[in-house]
Amino acid sequence: MNIIIVGLSHKTAPVEIREKLSFPAETIAVSLNKLCSNSSINEGVIVSTCNRVEIFAITPDVEKGLWQVKRFLSEYHNVQIDALEEHLYTYTGDGAVQHLFKVAAGLDSMVIGEPQIFGQIKDAYGYAVQYKTAGIIINKLFHKAFSVAKRIRTETNIGSSAVSISYAAVELARKIFGKMEGKAAMLIGAGEMAELAARHLLNNGVNEILIANRSYERAVEMARTFKGTPIMFREFGHYLKRVDVVIVSTAAPRYIIMPIQIEDVIKERKNKPMFFIDISVPRNIDPLINNIDNVYLYNIDDLQGVIEANLKERQKEARLAENITHDEVAKFCRWIKSLNVVPTIISLRKKFDEIKKGELNEALSSLKDLSDEQKKTIEKMADAIIKKVMHDPVTHLKKESHNIEGDFYIEAARKLFDLDKEGEDVSRKVEES
Repeated sequence: MNIIIVGLSHKTAPVEIREKLSFPAETIAVSLNKLCSNSSINEGVIVSTCNRVEIFAITPDVEKGLWQVKRFLSEYHNVQIDALEEHLYTYTGDGAVQHLFKVAAGLDSMVIGEPQIFGQIKDAYGYAVQYKTAGIIINKLFHKAFSVAKRIRTETNIGSSAVSISYAAVELARKIFGKMEGKAAMLIGAGEMAELAARHLLNNGVNEILIANRSYERAVEMARTFKGTPIMFREFGHYLKRVDVVIVSTAAPRYIIMPIQIEDVIKERKNKPMFFIDISVPRNIDPLINNIDNVYLYNIDDLQGVIEANLKERQKEARLAENITHDEVAKFCRWIKSLNVVPTIISLRKKFDEIKKGELNEALSSLKDLSDEQKKTIEKMADAIIKKVMHDPVTHLKKESHNIEGDFYIEAARKLFDLDKEGEDVSRKVEES
């Protein structure tokens, strides 16, 4: 059996193509069953995210399997296969295993090391299990991919550096305050960045969030989502003394926070530090407030610098992660190759067992005076002989199946012991199980 992948991603296809080939969750049962109804597809998983669509399949015939998956994509989405070819990539064997491990660990993502892809791969595998299109190889492959991704998270720092504006803002605040537990924050502006910041603040232990927005209704809506407190935009200045962190992201074309205002606030706070993040363009906080003692101000360019430095750090960690995937791919592929030898070993045992039974029956029929206990002793002796005779061939077959000449040894064993007929039967049983 062979592992194959056919797919496209943000690296090979524009969004117009990716959205045409996407598989909504509500259609996944039908699409998985249709995929696996192809004669050369024994198992299958469909991964569909905003940045990638990939089909993982197990096939006895690589060329035929690849063609059937491409045709499935073309017919299912009613897109000419010629129009797809330039965007598609394929992986087979070791390359397919390596690709999955990298995808699950976020090494193939737009933002290296992003953790969301791990959950998306788990969901895709979960659908395959639910709709019974995952078998022994897919199960082993995906569970291994999950363990590799976790190992990379544990053994490298690939996910520890902030690579979004909102996350970088909260990370900077955490460095200034040491810990965020017990701190209060104010968000001025209630757009997407503010939402992400609120989520990161809460995840880092902030216990109070005030939200000011020109649309009070929007502030109320967001406050409800994050269990915060909405305040009128014109009144946010009255609440500044309550908060340690202020993140501003409004569309105002001017400064809305001035030094004289913050000087008074710091006095009221008895010089307790305040951290300001201005991610507005044009800026909404007068940069001169940075001259006030115990006031720390960062703007979007400062954060961009942090993000770029962190991205370089992630790229360095990604190289370490690549080494881990190489090790794990080698282990997994040894397991896959070992599967090739299983039908031969089963056939060999079956043949020896039939020989043993035939010889035993003939011998025991001529020794009619033997007691039941004596017959059992002879049967045990025959079992022991068969076990010892088979030990070395089976051990060598298992060992050699991991090597490049493994197929040669398997073929030789089949010819030496004339296993072709038995092998066909057993192979069919293995595939059907």
